[in-house]
Amino acid sequence: MFWKNLQKPFFVMAPMADVTDVAFRALVAKCGAPDVFWTEFVSADGLYHTREINKMKDEENPIMRDLMKGETERPIVAQIFSAKPEMIAYAVNLVSKLGFDGVDLNMGCPDRSIERQGCGSAMIKTPETARKIIRAARSASSLPVSVKTRIGYNKESLNEWLTALLEEAPATITLHLRTRKQMSLVPADWELMKKAVEIRNHVNSEVLLIGNGDVQDLDDARAKAAESGCDGVMLGRAMFGNPWVFAGRKSFDTPLADKLAALVALARGFEKISPPKNFAILKKHIKAFVTGFAGAAELRAKLMETESASALALVVAQHKLSEQTFSRTSL
Repeated sequence: MFWKNLQKPFFVMAPMADVTDVAFRALVAKCGAPDVFWTEFVSADGLYHTREINKMKDEENPIMRDLMKGETERPIVAQIFSAKPEMIAYAVNLVSKLGFDGVDLNMGCPDRSIERQGCGSAMIKTPETARKIIRAARSASSLPVSVKTRIGYNKESLNEWLTALLEEAPATITLHLRTRKQMSLVPADWELMKKAVEIRNHVNSEVLLIGNGDVQDLDDARAKAAESGCDGVMLGRAMFGNPWVFAGRKSFDTPLADKLAALVALARGFEKISPPKNFAILKKHIKAFVTGFAGAAELRAKLMETESASALALVVAQHKLSEQTFSRTSL
C-alpha cells in the first residue's frame, strides 16, 4: 500500500470540483508533483447509471471523463461519493480496474444538492451509514480506502465522529478543520488537529491523519504538521495560480512570464478533455494567474473574453510583445 511508503510529513493535492481535472493535474505534475494526487469527486450512483443503465460509451460519458488520468500523476486517488453501499462497491471496483492507486470517500462536501442525497457532510449525521460505506469500499477491491471529512456538522464532534471512522480502519482520514456549519467562513482550527491525533493514537494508531484548511504554502504546511503532529497536509486553494506550490515555490516568487506560460499550457490541456468541458471553467484559473501586477486587470479582462486555448494564447502573445516593445522604448 503506497500510503505506508510515504515519508512524513507528506503533502497532497486537495480534490476540488472543476479544478483538479486531468489538465490541471498534468500541469502540477510538471511544475512539482505532490506526494499524492486526487481527482475531482465523482458520483458512484452516476457512474452506475450512465454505464450500466443508460449504456453510455465511456468516451462520451461526462462522468467518466472525471476519471481520466495521466501516467505522470502517481500515486493517484479517485474520490467518489454515495450513500448506497452497493453503489460504492461498484465504483470502487471500477476505479480499481481503471488503474487508480487508491479510492477516497467524500464525507465532507457541504453542497446542498450532495447532502440531499445523504452524501458529503450529511454523512456526519449518519455514522452507521458511513461505517457501511467504508466496509463496502474495503470489500470491493484491494485498493486502500481513505476518507475526507470535517470535524463535525453543526459543532465539533471528533470524539464521536472520528472515533466511528477510525474503528472502520481506513488507510487515511483527511480532516477539513471546520464544521459543515462553518463552511469556509471562519479560519480552520488547527488546534483541533492535536485532539484528532490523540483520538487516533488511542483508537487506531495505524490510520494516517491528514490536515486540511487554510494552508498557504509548503513552509506553512510543514509548520502545521510539526505543530499538530498530523502525518500529512492537504493543500487546496494554495494551488490556484501557483502549480509550483508542491515544489516549494511561493506565488510571488514566480515571474509573470512563467505564470502566463502555465496558463496557456493549462488551457491547451483542458481542450483535450473528452467529452469537452465548458471553456468558461478556466476563468477561475485566469483570475488566479493574472493578478498582482500593473496592467493585470486589463489583461485579465481580455483573457476572460476568450473561448479557446488558441485565442487565450494569442492574447498572451500580444501582451508579451507589447511588454517587449515597452521595454525597448523605455530604455
